[in-house]
Amino acid sequence: MIEKISRRRMIASLGAGASGLLLAGCDRISRSAGFQAVQSSAQDLTMAAQRLVIDRGALAREFEPADMSPVFRTNGNVMPASAAYRAHAAAAFADWRLVVDGLVARPLALSLDRIRRLPARAQITRHDCVEGWSAIGKWTGVPLRLLLGGAGLRPEARFIVFHCADDFHGIPYYESIDLVDAFHPQTILAWAMNDRPLEIGHGAPLRLRVERQLGYKHAKFVMRIEAVESLAGIGQGKGGYWEDRAGYQWYAGI
Repeated sequence: MIEKISRRRMIASLGAGASGLLLAGCDRISRSAGFQAVQSSAQDLTMAAQRLVIDRGALAREFEPADMSPVFRTNGNVMPASAAYRAHAAAAFADWRLVVDGLVARPLALSLDRIRRLPARAQITRHDCVEGWSAIGKWTGVPLRLLLGGAGLRPEARFIVFHCADDFHGIPYYESIDLVDAFHPQTILAWAMNDRPLEIGHGAPLRLRVERQLGYKHAKFVMRIEAVESLAGIGQGKGGYWEDRAGYQWYAGI
């Protein structure tokens, strides 16, 4: 059964400072150690402030079908180079499996068909890209908290890492969120967009939707979900591909 909840608008003003820093993430200033230290401090303050004034279950705004964008741009990679991924795509992901492992009691390996038969949530939300564009689309998928509950998180788990099929310069893409966002009702693994199966350019077979954060956190081509205690052993330790290499903030709350 697909769940649809009408929601109140989330307070966004506290994220303004963080968004400004994100937009500067690739320039020369952002590469300096001093700037990155200030950026990290601002990020921590922004996240702490948001978590203090916004209820853990506060919802990002949802829209009506009439508000949906006529065109929803693709971003990042539109076709992973992996031969294994391309073989799965050619077979409509019939033999593909989503792995849920790490600090869990019951590791999972779920087919796309199985995932589509799990209870799903549909939501029409706005995607805000760090590049400066936005679009409104409808996403349908399984709540992440349902998968984590099925796997049984161990007490020491603190972060959820998403390992993806695409790569940049030979480095597989990865992202992460904490348990507050992982168990948020709007955090889903989407298998449909605008009432149609998710297209490859938009991240098939599964794309993370974490609606209270900027678009680069919405990992595409999700292959594996790993529960970890620390992000220190993930990439360069900052929790995501762009966070490690371009100075993007790990917490991209809006």
